[in-house]
Amino acid sequence: MPNSTVSTGSPIEARCTKCRKNAEHTIVSMAEEGPDKVQCNTCNRQHKYRPPTTPKKTAARRTVDPKIAESKEWEALRPSMNSAQATDYSMTTAFKVKSLMNHPVFGLGLVQRLVGPRKIEVLFEDGKKTMRCK
Repeated sequence: MPNSTVSTGSPIEARCTKCRKNAEHTIVSMAEEGPDKVQCNTCNRQHKYRPPTTPKKTAARRTVDPKIAESKEWEALRPSMNSAQATDYSMTTAFKVKSLMNHPVFGLGLVQRLVGPRKIEVLFEDGKKTMRCK
């Protein structure tokens, strides 16, 4: 930073170590290469001069809606399902992974995984549901 444009008492933008943001400062002392100490106009703290930082660009993340993913998964699996082989749903029936289930409300479903004791996760046309079983 050239000495001709800034001097002691001049305003300058710097990174405040207390506020942790770019803020307007006043130069307190100078060094040969530029400002040495500055005082924050926001919190009045004196500290060594730190040039202002540039904001980092964050990478845009593409998030997939779980409902859309489940819908695509259902559409891919549906042609291989035979509703005649489906077992009617009952809380007292034991189901295995990849077995077909016929639910009175949700319709045809495919058991995806065992969630815990007496619980399974089933993929239906309108999404995944956790169901109770034996």
